[in-house]
Amino acid sequence: MRLLFTRIAYSFGGRAGTSIDRHLASLVSTNPFSLEFTDIGRLAYAPAFELQRQTADGVLAAREVCQIDSSIPPMAGIVFLVEHDPVVTVSNRAGAMNHLVATPELLEREGVSVERTDRGGDITYHGPGQLVVYPILDLNLLNLGLHDYMRLLEESVIRTCAAFGVSCTRDPKATGVWTQRERDEADDADGADASTLDAGGSNSSGRPSQVPGAKIAAMGVRVRKWISMHGLALNVTTNLDHFRLIVPCGLVGRPVTSLKAELGKRCPSMDDVKQAITVTLRELIAEAYERAAKARARGGR
Repeated sequence: MRLLFTRIAYSFGGRAGTSIDRHLASLVSTNPFSLEFTDIGRLAYAPAFELQRQTADGVLAAREVCQIDSSIPPMAGIVFLVEHDPVVTVSNRAGAMNHLVATPELLEREGVSVERTDRGGDITYHGPGQLVVYPILDLNLLNLGLHDYMRLLEESVIRTCAAFGVSCTRDPKATGVWTQRERDEADDADGADASTLDAGGSNSSGRPSQVPGAKIAAMGVRVRKWISMHGLALNVTTNLDHFRLIVPCGLVGRPVTSLKAELGKRCPSMDDVKQAITVTLRELIAEAYERAAKARARGGR
């Protein structure tokens, strides 16, 4: 396993070297499980994709080693934080490419590339100012099914946005995280930003109802042998104009927003957002591990 992780660390110019080395050291620590967060800065999509693949192989290998030697603390996984060069990623879902509406000439003029990907979902945009989080996790260790895992990712974004004063919610009809607005407030919006709602009204109690507004974070994952890849993309100061190159996530007529669009000058720095989501994800993953450990102790899977 050491040889495998060394290859991961140095295949990308040592970007992940320090973090991976700490992972190896943690195998002999007293921690109940190993979980590492690595900020790899700005990186093109293709090498980040390959880094995910290699890391997933390493997390799977760690699972197999722990099954042989139960004295070794299990590895929950490695979480990468990255900003990508401008890119449109298209899944293998039938019809996903039809949601690329920009011409090749426009893409070239905007400096946006197109990449195929094996994640779930449809089509999305990544670029500077957008925080992309790739949790490479052993979902088997955490006893998380795909549905629960997606809800965990959504929850991490909801809590992170709330920490900066942006209220968000889930949409039962669409995966991801959406700004939450009162309908009365939406009616009064002047359309000045990308998060404006169209509809109005109140619920039966007469109070302004809370409704999903604009999408602030997209999600798409892939699971192989219950090791997760891909993850979430949270718009911080993203160039929202680039979403006009596509039909985001294949959802027609649904607006996209960012922390910058919602908060203006109060928008946090990328480093602050990275710190906040790291803390939140650590907590959520630790909670999942604790629930899984208790279930195994009771004789559950």
